[in-house]
Amino acid sequence: MIGVSIATKWEYEATLDYFKVNGEERCAYPYGDFFLKKVNDTELIFYFTGVRKANGVGANQYMISRFDLTKVIVAGTCAGIDDTFNHLDIIVPHRAVQYDCTVKEVEPLIKQSFIVDIPLSHYGSDYLTGTIATADRAVVMWKDYVELNEHEVTIADTEAGAIAYICKKNHVECVIIKGISDFPKDEGHENPIVSNAEQIEVYLKNTPVVMTKIFDDYLIRFL
Repeated sequence: MIGVSIATKWEYEATLDYFKVNGEERCAYPYGDFFLKKVNDTELIFYFTGVRKANGVGANQYMISRFDLTKVIVAGTCAGIDDTFNHLDIIVPHRAVQYDCTVKEVEPLIKQSFIVDIPLSHYGSDYLTGTIATADRAVVMWKDYVELNEHEVTIADTEAGAIAYICKKNHVECVIIKGISDFPKDEGHENPIVSNAEQIEVYLKNTPVVMTKIFDDYLIRFL
């Protein structure tokens, strides 16, 4: 069985709406709920994990162990880092890294031991790709954006790199499909709280659009 891992409640609500899931189809598990759906004659299990790395890793380890998953697709939104990309672009990363696992003042920001290379050549090449960087701290502040940009990161989130890492430990294929919902803002002289609120507003508006694009144009291809 193939799992589809979804982190935020807004992404999951958009998923429920897209697949027209009713309450009777939803089942509870320790991290939230899940539902089964056959797509293109393939049995999939869609599950809500909650945000950040601990929830993402815990939920996916639970699902891998309970349902003997052969593949995990991490579907959802992300922050754009590389400004050659645009809002609503869908990225299928060939590399996933974690950047909050070191003492960056004296160590590299990204250690080799927390890098997962994701083979994608068997899916063709006519899609956008790059590096996704994951940390528990969301990329909101401009200085975080600048730091990731300097390390040639394409997009960033709070779970995918850790999920790819735990999939590798379990010898389970992991494919990450992420849509850019927002870019960090240079808060400059603006109140950081106001700047963050504006970024969240853009995120909320774009989330259902991103999820629809992923399910319409990418999901079947990467099964």
